[in-house]
Amino acid sequence: MSMTPLPSPARPARLQALAGFSMIEILVAIVVISLGLLGLAGLQAASLRNNQVAYFRSIASQQAYDMMDRMRANLAGVRAGNYNDLQGALGTIWASNPNLVPVCGGTPATCTFSQLATEDYRQWRAMSNRLLPNGGGTVCLANPATGACATANSSAAYNPEWPFVITVTWNEKSEAGTGTQTFVTRFRP
Repeated sequence: MSMTPLPSPARPARLQALAGFSMIEILVAIVVISLGLLGLAGLQAASLRNNQVAYFRSIASQQAYDMMDRMRANLAGVRAGNYNDLQGALGTIWASNPNLVPVCGGTPATCTFSQLATEDYRQWRAMSNRLLPNGGGTVCLANPATGACATANSSAAYNPEWPFVITVTWNEKSEAGTGTQTFVTRFRP
């Protein structure tokens, strides 16, 4: 009996072409994955930037509400016109008391209503400066007819129909550079 070897099955041409990856395919895959990762890193950086902006705006609104609460706690000072025109440079505010210890005790029992209004403003501005980049703010009584703020030297006294305007300012970085941002709210105590 003679044995003849069986012929080896031939591989179809299609399977021979799919035998493996070429170097070009691997390099293309690496480039595509790298571009995707770079895009993801850019998205993450933009997200962090936007979170910082949202954080500053949240702090600004909290600062405005803080001043509203201070004014509600000193309604006698509000009615006396002590909050009609609160503004000033932080250096002037801190010059007399940089540690934020109330000069007069910080309570209605130990301060006059005017002193308490000044202390409220001094502490509020200092806290705004600590929480926000170059943070500051003003408080004024606004004439609803003109929108203009009554100044302490004007003849305008406290008017319960006029709203107080509380403005919080800070510096914010963007693609265009650094600019001053403002949060403004109006309320009647």
